[in-house]
Amino acid sequence: MAGDAPNWEGLLKWSLANSDGTRPNRNLSDEDRKFFMEAMQAQSIDVVKRMKEITLVMKTPEEVLEAQGVTPADIEDLLDELQEHVESIDMANDLHSIGGLAPLLEHLKNSHANIRAKAAEVVATIVQNNPKSQQLVMEANGLEYLYPLFTSDPDVNVRTKALGAISSLIRDNKPGVTAFRLANGYAGLRGALSSESVRFQRKALNLISYLLRENSSDCNIISDLGFPRIMVHLASSEDLEVREAALRGLLELAREKTGGAKVTPAEEDEKLKQLLEDRIKNISLMSPEDLGAAREERQLVDSLWGACFKEPSSLREKGLLVLPGEDAPPPDVASKHFEPALRALAPNPAHITPETERKESPPLLLGAGPPPGAGDASSGRLQ
Repeated sequence: MAGDAPNWEGLLKWSLANSDGTRPNRNLSDEDRKFFMEAMQAQSIDVVKRMKEITLVMKTPEEVLEAQGVTPADIEDLLDELQEHVESIDMANDLHSIGGLAPLLEHLKNSHANIRAKAAEVVATIVQNNPKSQQLVMEANGLEYLYPLFTSDPDVNVRTKALGAISSLIRDNKPGVTAFRLANGYAGLRGALSSESVRFQRKALNLISYLLRENSSDCNIISDLGFPRIMVHLASSEDLEVREAALRGLLELAREKTGGAKVTPAEEDEKLKQLLEDRIKNISLMSPEDLGAAREERQLVDSLWGACFKEPSSLREKGLLVLPGEDAPPPDVASKHFEPALRALAPNPAHITPETERKESPPLLLGAGPPPGAGDASSGRLQ
């Protein structure tokens, strides 16, 4: 496909020449507009064609691929390429119309862990900040495919990738949140918090904070399942991001408690107080460099102390809440929404990479397959 691709380098030069910021934008001539639209249309056609080719491979049974010498690494490469294409929202939505969504979901059941993980990563890309694809994946029972991987796959990387896909699928998607809750999703998140993988813990904690912000009534469910005790433990983690995420979740619970609901037993309150005192002590011993990196943790500890004990924490007295050169914290740092990275609005143009480093698109591994009655597929390579 690389040899037939539109002249993106020429398009880039043209774009820079006409949008360099040194002169006002001018109206496109009919010739310029035609050149631009033809280049964009050619790229779109090429991408759709390539996605159809990848879909054909995904639809081929695993045992047939193996018989033809197609390795799991080959499939991973194709899924990598597919992920690049569906970073464009339009291409992500087109995957369903060309028949590629269903076989992609089937790859979540692949016997190779790396393929399951990569398929989950592609699903996450498709649904991220994309309501239409969220709906399409939900209608294709995508959550039913992802949930078992999240809760019980033997490979923790697969579980982590599946949770990432679930998070993107249900974010700002009320039917998705409801389905996740009905699937006993909180019990799955509790299991994730008990994992030894900090990446898995981070994703679970971030999703918990999001769900509590969206459904404050769930704080009682969280308490009944024993989350406060686990989050108090994780708030002392050696990993800064895990500590911050655990503190964020505890602050959500503390806010709900001050609103009248009893979401933590008395013994958990004592453990929480001890935790905050320990965190303040540890923060006081941090080097200037570590203090700068722990800015959000400092603010969360102070906010949580204030929510629980209705007074400022000693971080303020010690001058550790706002360091010299830092802006004052917002009134409530933990209320900010967790925002995943923005998806790209179009495929990454190849012209940005030097020609010597440009990665060629992998060739199609299989063709359209043998005609009916052509014989056993294993007797020769598919034509």
